Amino acid sequence: MCLTVSAIPIGIIGGIQGFRASLWLLTLIFSVILGVSFVISYFITRPLDRLTKNIDAISKGRLDVNLEYGDIYEINNLTDSLNRVMASLKLAVHKVGIKKGEIFEDAVKTQEALEKKQKDLFDSIRGWAWETDKNGVYTFCSNNVLDITGYKTSDVVGKSIFDFLPSEEVKKAKQIFESAGKKKTPVKNFENGFISRNGEKKYVLTNAVPFYDDNGSLLGFRGVYTDITYEKEAEEKIRELKTELSNLKMKVTELLNERDRKRLLRREGKKKIDEKWSEHEFDSVFIFDENANILDCNENMYKLLGYSKSEMLSLNMADFDALESKKDILDKIKKAKKDGAVSFKTIHKRKDGSAVLVHENLQYIKDKNEFKGIIREDYSLKTAL
Repeated sequence: MCLTVSAIPIGIIGGIQGFRASLWLLTLIFSVILGVSFVISYFITRPLDRLTKNIDAISKGRLDVNLEYGDIYEINNLTDSLNRVMASLKLAVHKVGIKKGEIFEDAVKTQEALEKKQKDLFDSIRGWAWETDKNGVYTFCSNNVLDITGYKTSDVVGKSIFDFLPSEEVKKAKQIFESAGKKKTPVKNFENGFISRNGEKKYVLTNAVPFYDDNGSLLGFRGVYTDITYEKEAEEKIRELKTELSNLKMKVTELLNERDRKRLLRREGKKKIDEKWSEHEFDSVFIFDENANILDCNENMYKLLGYSKSEMLSLNMADFDALESKKDILDKIKKAKKDGAVSFKTIHKRKDGSAVLVHENLQYIKDKNEFKGIIREDYSLKTAL
């Protein structure tokens, strides 16, 4: 550049002839610079290219590579270092007694085996494995996502984990993952929906762990979705059946109560019966509190169920009622307290495991704030059989 600038005044002073001389000088300078650059580049890049090819060959298991020296001191230093590494590697191979290349072949085979095991594991789970970055964007998804949701791996990777959730579940899911990331705790058995490709809602069980860099900064999550759609649908069906069974049981109880009312009316043929029985010597009678705990009972009661009296007084009504749940019994106690009495059919379990069909009448004793239960064995089932 300095030569170029100094040539300009020469051209001006010398006129046209001086300008031509300056132009010739500049051309000569550029030619020399270009030639020198080419020569330097050739002598630097060629040895580097050879060295790169040699290293690549070594990485593939060739330990007999001939490393050539050049004219550049720094590159020769690298070649010397590489020769020393080669010598150490050859010595190690000789001591171990394996063939050249087996080290690299075994490494490749081991890597391939690990990858196959990983793929087999991913393919065997009922759900699919995945990984996200710190923002919840999928960076990996196993192939079996296709079988369950209809999405290909390429459809999922690059999208947010929350893009596939029902809109009403996104807020809760974000809170759970944010909390896990901050507290460095896993996400365990989180049930959520997953919208499949055809718009159908799948149910999945989410288990995931956050992972971090060396500084403790969150990098993302690794996890597995387990498809629980069948279980959720089964649970819903069971709930529906329980509701239907409960309604049916109420209807049956009402019908049986009405039948018994009519029988009593026909048999006694006198005053109106309002579901409050009179206590007879053949009745099984017990006293209980608002929590259905037995406070006292007559001999007929504990003999009917096969217990001693002391054993009977340690029981709760739910312990020997095979048909009514604890909640159902408490509801009936509340109704008896409100209406004065309630009657229903049920099945009692004896101590030996056998069952007896009974007609049970629960009465509220207001002045003592206690309840009396009168049990009569129902023989209608035996008669029908």
